[in-house]
Amino acid sequence: MPFGDFDGGVAHSFGCEIDGQMVTQIQEVSGLKLEQIAVEMKENTVDGKYINRFLPGRPKPCKIVLTRALTESSTFNDWIKDSRLGDMGKVRKGGAIIVFDFEGNPVKRYKLENAWPKSLEIGSLKAGDTSYLQEKLVLTCESIEVQAAS
Repeated sequence: MPFGDFDGGVAHSFGCEIDGQMVTQIQEVSGLKLEQIAVEMKENTVDGKYINRFLPGRPKPCKIVLTRALTESSTFNDWIKDSRLGDMGKVRKGGAIIVFDFEGNPVKRYKLENAWPKSLEIGSLKAGDTSYLQEKLVLTCESIEVQAAS
């Protein structure tokens, strides 16, 4: 079912894909941000007035945070280990964050280019706490491209 005039995407229905594999149990994705540097150009006009202009510069790399429940899966651990060893040819991966509609159809894809893990954080360990543990993987990627879902 296509979106109507007043329908919007829902924040709770999304998926994460890295190198063609869906990453399971992702609870939160944050940091999806398309940004570029604003280059300041100072000049004088023909009539001698001083003006500042801003021109579009190169895109800024972004940091995306993936949060999921701690599981037996070692995919995040292995990926961060490879990046710490400097094997960047193996570590840089393509991927996408996919937003789904209410019926589970893809609505939009945020394509990640050359993503690699910057850090992995494990949640707090507290005696007597009954909450589940989370792991947060911070990805750095060279660019994000917004694509219509197909």
